[in-house]
Amino acid sequence: MSTAAYLTHVEALATAIAAGRLKPGDRLPPQRVFAFEQGIAVSTASRVYTELLRRGLAVGEIGRGTFVAEPTPSAASVGAEAGDRRVDLEFNFPRVEAQSALIARSLAPFQRADRVDASMRPISLARLRAARSTTAAFLSSRHWSPEPESLLFTGSGRQSLAAAIATLAPIGGRVAVEAVTYPLVKAIAARCGVTLVPIAMDQEGVLPDGIVKAHQAGALSAIYVQPVLHNPLGHSMSRVRREALIETARALGVFVIEDLVYGFLADETPLSALAPDLCLCVDSLSKRVAPGIGLGLLSVPRALWSRASATVRAGAWSAPGMALDIGSALMADGTVAEIQRLKRLDAPVRHKIVADALGGFSWSGDSRSYHVWLRLPDGWRSDAFVAAAAREGIAITASSAFTVVPGHAPNAVRIALGQPDHVTLRGAMEQIARILRVGPDDAELTE
Repeated sequence: MSTAAYLTHVEALATAIAAGRLKPGDRLPPQRVFAFEQGIAVSTASRVYTELLRRGLAVGEIGRGTFVAEPTPSAASVGAEAGDRRVDLEFNFPRVEAQSALIARSLAPFQRADRVDASMRPISLARLRAARSTTAAFLSSRHWSPEPESLLFTGSGRQSLAAAIATLAPIGGRVAVEAVTYPLVKAIAARCGVTLVPIAMDQEGVLPDGIVKAHQAGALSAIYVQPVLHNPLGHSMSRVRREALIETARALGVFVIEDLVYGFLADETPLSALAPDLCLCVDSLSKRVAPGIGLGLLSVPRALWSRASATVRAGAWSAPGMALDIGSALMADGTVAEIQRLKRLDAPVRHKIVADALGGFSWSGDSRSYHVWLRLPDGWRSDAFVAAAAREGIAITASSAFTVVPGHAPNAVRIALGQPDHVTLRGAMEQIARILRVGPDDAELTE
């Protein structure tokens, strides 16, 4: 069969999905049945289904079959704020009640015209040095004290991640990532022309042996990991695993990109403390404070600093002067530290709400974090469960958003806990438990 004819079947199914004749959750026929019905070879049917998986129009579940997928969240929607009419358990930014008042008090001096005028001016070297000194002092802990000269500033944590990838990986380069990972790294890598190589994981994270095998198959340009409070799985690497990862990276001569945006919620030793010459540390104030505080942080080894600095400038990722000054002020006067303290107290309370509602179901998460990973019982599929929750006005995220290989998503969902107040969260979690107990068949009948 010609390529055009094979694509004809793909487009016919894509049109049926777009028109609603095939709905999210509908099971597609087994490939042999589809081949018989269409009068094509089984190998051709396999190509059709593979293309549907590649386009994100279908998801494959081992032992279950192939199903029409829920629309995959875009790079914008994964980080976009939810509408007012739903309970937002998708937007993964923690908030506490007092944070707005604390931020307003800290930013009161910015109402003066002279302060605003100073912030609007081009960033001088003296200003930049002061911001680095303030940030390095703020980030310092008993585990790690970054050098002020190692720091670069961007407009967001995502921009810091993009700059780190672009610094290390040329177009066509390969970056190892956890098989289940932060969703937007996929879009960032695609923009940078980089291929992500998924690495097998266990309960602590990425397996060093898997990195070695991936490097043997084709040289890796970098390794991207979330060693602390992994998003979405919630685990953290042990000291032994961190040391093994560093040893592996050093032996292979590959730099590590360490995503620490959730690290402020835990008291763990960063990879950057174990190997400052090998690790680029990505962080930001958006999770620590609020999404509107757009200041990304990037700590870079000395050998890479000039290259990374040029990459930030070339990518137009440099932090604006106002963002730099506001972020510095919030760190210097203790506002960020206080909001962090409140969030550390709040996270376990939210996990207790989850535990009370989901007793008897299979879920995991670190009580220091603001998200949990719910493994769905037999009969449920990730996309179908997300749709069932949406019908009840609750937004959660399907596992397919976090997987690198299309069609190989675990049968699970991520539930973000940080946006609603405690009463609303409790009600939403109880509703999720009811949906789980009802099951997919009865849930569909209640539409």
